Amino acid sequence: MIGTPEIIAIVVIVLLLFGGKKIPELMHGLGKGVKSFKDGMNGVGEEKKKEDEQ
Repeated sequence: MIGTPEIIAIVVIVLLLFGGKKIPELMHGLGKGVKSFKDGMNGVGEEKKKEDEQ
């Protein structure tokens, strides 16, 4: 498992690579990607239900 020191090291590396101003933009893009993935998964589930009903 990942412990606290590893998480701190990852955060520091990300801050050094991208800078403080880019982090919110990256998180916004990541959030949109996760939402799109969830919507896609829900769509697949709905299509499967429709196929099962027919």
